[in-house]
Amino acid sequence: MEVYRNINGDSNVEAYEIGSDFIRVKFARTTKIYQYSYRRAGRENVEIMKELARNGDGLNSFIKKNVEKLYD
Repeated sequence: MEVYRNINGDSNVEAYEIGSDFIRVKFARTTKIYQYSYRRAGRENVEIMKELARNGDGLNSFIKKNVEKLYD
């Protein structure tokens, strides 16, 4: 997994892993890895999440607002 840059220092996201049709996210204070896939979260949402992860900003907020319960 890649360390999430968290450029504003206010995210609960610690790390992520990008696949062709999914993103896996590791949050602080848990060992669980959450996978968001095209199948559950939708292609558009996953692609937005990939971009936010690469940029190191906004991923936690996006997940909470749009896909919080849509992990595999």
